[in-house]
Amino acid sequence: MLSPLVALEGRASAVRAAILVRNAVLITRGQVATQALRVQAVADENRTLRKLLGLSARLQDGFVAAELLPPRGAGDEFLLALAAGSDAGVQPFLPVVTADGLVGMVQSVDRATSFAITWAHPDFRVSAMSIDEGAFGIIQPHLGAGAERWLLEMRGVPFRAKLDPGTLLVSSGLGSTYPRGIPVGTVLGELSTPEKWARTYLVKPSVLPEAIGPVLVLLSSRAQRGVNGVWTTVNAADSAARAMAAAGDSLARAAAFDELSARRAALEAAADTLADSTLAFAPRRRVTTSDSVRGDSARARPDSAVRTRARPDSAKPRVIVPPAAPRTGPPPVLR
Repeated sequence: MLSPLVALEGRASAVRAAILVRNAVLITRGQVATQALRVQAVADENRTLRKLLGLSARLQDGFVAAELLPPRGAGDEFLLALAAGSDAGVQPFLPVVTADGLVGMVQSVDRATSFAITWAHPDFRVSAMSIDEGAFGIIQPHLGAGAERWLLEMRGVPFRAKLDPGTLLVSSGLGSTYPRGIPVGTVLGELSTPEKWARTYLVKPSVLPEAIGPVLVLLSSRAQRGVNGVWTTVNAADSAARAMAAAGDSLARAAAFDELSARRAALEAAADTLADSTLAFAPRRRVTTSDSVRGDSARARPDSAVRTRARPDSAKPRVIVPPAAPRTGPPPVLR
């Protein structure tokens, strides 16, 4: 009579054990996923810090490093709170940069904190140019809908200046805020606008929103000295690649010239050997002084024999004129 109850209790225990095992597996998976995300976040942060350290090493001085503070409210997605203020030398209208390029500009400063607008803020403007200095314009937020809201526009580009997609845009240095040479973005394509005398281009920012971490604030002294050579540009990489290719081409040309010279020397040596063997097996004849001189000159100029055989008049037979017949009769009388 108790066997059904015992079987039911056994099934319940098995179900309970299976549930406990599954819960343990789910907890373990969640812990592993959390640890993996933390490891990836730490790796990304380390990569960002290493790049920022490289940028600070190239700048050497004239900057203030600042950590990001939590935002003040939900409507401040285009503002950055920095853990550096006037006590550290931060002032309004100073550029804020990372290792990837331009982030924005300091707007207001307290003693221990400061607030900066990013490139997506409606008040953001920067005078920019193409990396080859072929086109100039003003970069501002795109103010589109959805994900396009985080893009930029380059307005006022002369109509004769056409930019290809992928062209790097940097700050032009016009004005007193942003020094020349800070990467701002890359061209995505041209936008259609009613303006027929100028072009407008859609630009992808160099610093993406999710990549904004610790930043550097460039002080006025550093901005006045400029930042030439601090950021590695595509143009510098292309020129380095072209220089390497030219060096490789010059080495290839030198190797080809050396090979050609070696072949020419080998052919000349073979020709000299053939000429010596031909003279060795030639039939011997009586050599006179004139013949020896002619032989020396012939050996000195082996092509003279060829020209002699090539002349058509050398093969003509000689015309022999017989001597005059002796006179008969009395000799002439001399008066």
